Amino acid sequence: MELSTMSLAVADAVATVTLTRGPALNTMNKAFWTELIEVFDAIAADMSIRAVVIASTGKHFTAGLDLGLAAEGLGGPPGDPGRAREAFRRHIHAMQRTFTVVDKCRVPVIAAIQGGCIGGGVDFVTACDLRVGTADCFFTIQEINLAIVADVGTLQRIPHLLPQGLIRELAYTGRKFGAAEAKSYGFLNRVEPDHAAAVASAQALAAEIAAKSPLAIAGIKAVLDHGRDHSIDDGLEYVALWNAAMLQGEDVPAAVGAQMRRETARFGDLNG
Repeated sequence: MELSTMSLAVADAVATVTLTRGPALNTMNKAFWTELIEVFDAIAADMSIRAVVIASTGKHFTAGLDLGLAAEGLGGPPGDPGRAREAFRRHIHAMQRTFTVVDKCRVPVIAAIQGGCIGGGVDFVTACDLRVGTADCFFTIQEINLAIVADVGTLQRIPHLLPQGLIRELAYTGRKFGAAEAKSYGFLNRVEPDHAAAVASAQALAAEIAAKSPLAIAGIKAVLDHGRDHSIDDGLEYVALWNAAMLQGEDVPAAVGAQMRRETARFGDLNG
């Protein structure tokens, strides 16, 4: 797999996806939108992977969508305006899929964020399970500053992470949402002093998750995701069915036995 905007490395059951266009502020150019899908397809196919860390390079995590690409999309082909707008709708759906594959990844995804996380960067990290940031990191729902309605995931996912009043303020004003404020609302799980410490903290979280039963982690993520758009009663029935099906495996006896012996349990990978 040849990549120009990011790299993928796998070690000790943790996949690390690193944005590599630091000098260009990791702006999301045309290649980014397909490469992230390719990378997460590869992660989905590798059953040895039990957690993912998203890291970056340079001063900022990402400055968001490449403005040249944005202008190209708004122009549209000549001819019938109805057909042009229908094509643009499909273009938006294709971009939405890039972050949907992150959201639907079978294993937890942890973002390590330094500096600015702007526009499409917020779409990206709200599709992740956990977020670790540097003390100087900040988030901006930048689209309002470009007279655009954010359309690739932020406005759909952030209501599950922040209070409505705050979301509306951030979306309406495009102001910076800094690390201390983000931590106070639980948007950031941890705040670290610098970039290296944030990545190390994310890797430590990933390693801790990777040591747990991958079957149980998959179940927890599936049940939590199901609960985002279902009632409590629906969610209770879903988890009952999940456990009725999945608790017959070898992981529960292994975990209970290890607890009784005060040892660390070891769990096999999921089947491919």
